[in-house]
Amino acid sequence: MAYLTLKNINKIYPNGYHAVHNFNLEIEKGEFVVFVGPSGCGKSTTLRMIAGLEDISNGEFLIDGKRANEMGPREREVAMVFQSYALYPQMTVYDNIAFGLVLQGVDEDVIEERVTNVAKILGLTDYLDRLPRALSGGQRQRVAIGRAIIRKVGVFLMDEPLSNLDAKQRVTMRYEIAQIHKETGATTIYVTHDQTEAMTLADRIVVMKDGYVQQIGTPYQLYFEPENVFVAGFIGEPPMNFLRGTVMDGCLSFGSNVLDLTRKFPGITAWEGKQVVLGYRPEAIKLGEAEGYVVSGQVELTEMLGDYTNIYITAGSDQAILKVDSHDTPETDIELTYTIPMDAVYLFDGESEKVIAGRNAQN
Repeated sequence: MAYLTLKNINKIYPNGYHAVHNFNLEIEKGEFVVFVGPSGCGKSTTLRMIAGLEDISNGEFLIDGKRANEMGPREREVAMVFQSYALYPQMTVYDNIAFGLVLQGVDEDVIEERVTNVAKILGLTDYLDRLPRALSGGQRQRVAIGRAIIRKVGVFLMDEPLSNLDAKQRVTMRYEIAQIHKETGATTIYVTHDQTEAMTLADRIVVMKDGYVQQIGTPYQLYFEPENVFVAGFIGEPPMNFLRGTVMDGCLSFGSNVLDLTRKFPGITAWEGKQVVLGYRPEAIKLGEAEGYVVSGQVELTEMLGDYTNIYITAGSDQAILKVDSHDTPETDIELTYTIPMDAVYLFDGESEKVIAGRNAQN
């Protein structure tokens, strides 16, 4: 196991493109950390710098307190699982898993014992004599993971390992990866653009955008205590709804709608005349009129997804998604009234987009 420290890590390519800006993070031994964000945000680049596959332009990377910037990938004792399975097609499952140990000159009896143990953990015991082409996508990914964990290194790095699998296989593999981490106890850094993977697997999540870290926290913290509009909108399915308005006399104006904020957010008077973003989660609303901010809008579309339904609403110039019990699915093209409880409201600075009121801010 390893303790990793990244201090002001930057990646600047020869053409001047600045891919990662001042990345700072400390990872405890045995922790499962997920880097998440949209394509091009710098998460995979950061992972490759940790692996030693990309040079660090400036900043310092430490493993167990020892500077590792100049170490090669092998010296860092990390194992990486890529998006592509990268299996040797002419080799059996057994030989693919054992390949790294063979290169190290490990005794055959030891290799056999370790391959057998890894295959048992991954449910591959009955497939050791097969070639990769005879396996499903999920089984191939398990072989790739097996090839990594058999080395018993301190750090596992996984770069979008489930992106080539179908929805059902991804659910199964998420569970298996969680179980593997529980059994091995190894420090794991996992890259994905899928916030569901991040929320279900991580001890802590690093949310990135345009090469910058937006927030680091537990899944609970990111969902209930977002620090800015981007994190609030990225974490959660469907994403948080946002309404932009101007504070006037302690109220927020949305077109013809006016919401009095002073009772719930007495400090809002300091924002007089300024642009503010109001956010609320789709599942936080209540259908009909209740205590809170009452909104009426037209139902444009519904998506019945089993136990819940997404309702797409247009209210004046604003649009929103509501998440309700499937039994409450409305007809389209009707007028629908719903209430946003004030306890569910977040307020963000309209300019910086940083949170100013919510669970993690002073109201």
